[in-house]
Amino acid sequence: MENIIDRFVRYIKYNTQSDEKSIIHPSTHCQVIFLEMLFKELTDMGLSEISLDENGYLMATVPSNIEKEIPVVAFLAHVDTSPDVSGKDVNPQFIENYNGEDLHIGTEMIMPVDQYPELKKYVGQRLITTDGNTLLGADDKAGVSAIMDTLQYLMANPQVKHGKIRVAFTPDEEIGTGMDLFDAEKLGADYAYTIDGGCVGEFEYESFNAGDAKIEITGHNVHPGYAKGKMINALEIALEIDSMLPTSERPQYTEGYEGYYHLISLTGGVEQTSMYYIIRDHKRDIFESRKAKVQEVVDVLNKKYGKELISLKMKDQYYNMREAIEPTMWVVDKAVKAMKDLEIEPIIRPIRGGTDGSRLSFMGVPCPNIFAGGENFHSRFEFISCQSLEKVSQLIKKIVTE
Repeated sequence: MENIIDRFVRYIKYNTQSDEKSIIHPSTHCQVIFLEMLFKELTDMGLSEISLDENGYLMATVPSNIEKEIPVVAFLAHVDTSPDVSGKDVNPQFIENYNGEDLHIGTEMIMPVDQYPELKKYVGQRLITTDGNTLLGADDKAGVSAIMDTLQYLMANPQVKHGKIRVAFTPDEEIGTGMDLFDAEKLGADYAYTIDGGCVGEFEYESFNAGDAKIEITGHNVHPGYAKGKMINALEIALEIDSMLPTSERPQYTEGYEGYYHLISLTGGVEQTSMYYIIRDHKRDIFESRKAKVQEVVDVLNKKYGKELISLKMKDQYYNMREAIEPTMWVVDKAVKAMKDLEIEPIIRPIRGGTDGSRLSFMGVPCPNIFAGGENFHSRFEFISCQSLEKVSQLIKKIVTE
């Protein structure tokens, strides 16, 4: 029986970064290598209905060992790590009995407690950090490890009673395409939980409504010495567009339920410029008004210049999962009760982002998000406490055996 800490350390050694520029699914072959390894481990554990399809979705079943029919629960975690920071050659560092002082990451980086006050929660615990050269990969290999630890426990202890359990490991969550080809009917669950949140106690059943906007601007370039009345500078129009969106409604100025417009990229020159925004809000009506605002800005400027210089393409990415979960709030209540039974204080708050569960909930499987235990995801300052990782597994076991 492998303990969860050793499993986690083994898993993070696999580089599974996704790639937003890829046109294949999964976006990187390294994810497939990791999924194939998990497939073998599930087979060796003795699970049934194990499948790994060509799109990188791995599913398996722990059969029910009780006579009565109860709703089928599923647990999901994504195998990819963020493209934001390298996930290659992860070299974890252990901090024994953390003393509450500034935390040294590798040999050169320091996390000052005054800048990272969350460190104070972990005094006396055993921490796993990066060496400062990569992210750690707790997002979401902590979730993968906790699910696999639970499966190992259940298969080794058939006297523990539970209903039918489904698990699914997915690719490409970090680049927003993880559920694009997911088969919710094949999953065959009545409800589910993603194990993809942050610190112990975090529990989320609200997410952003999310969309994006791609803007193309066509200018007219001539020699600047003879440009009067002729030049149309696409870059300057891009700056004009950004100035017409509320400055106070950018990510760096918002929190809680406040949405935003976020300019992700601005590329090009005088002749041709491209802009890419993401648009977010927890309330659907405000989300729709944000999209309308972007369209209004484009229309006003096209009218101003008397030409269709600006083209806009918008699409919705996912919606606030609360809409789909509210009719089955017992799914939320069940997880909250399990936490309280384990003396874990639930920290219920909206996700300022989305999870695979956001989309799965709108596929007919209500799917809140449970903590995976880590801190500072997508960063060289990422860390997780061994005690937190163990609590994730304890919570999953509690949910399935209630």
